[in-house]
Amino acid sequence: MDIKTLINKCVRILYISRKPTREEFMEVAKITSMGMVAIGLIGLIISLVLKI
Repeated sequence: MDIKTLINKCVRILYISRKPTREEFMEVAKITSMGMVAIGLIGLIISLVLKI
């Protein structure tokens, strides 16, 4: 893929993308934070189990 094609594809993506609404952003932030907490808890549980 040459540089001109890559730039054209990037520009096309920028034209069709849009800023998320506040509700969409908050929903994604909640889901992401819940996933981070879940992974942290799993790590904590595994850490505690391996210390026993």
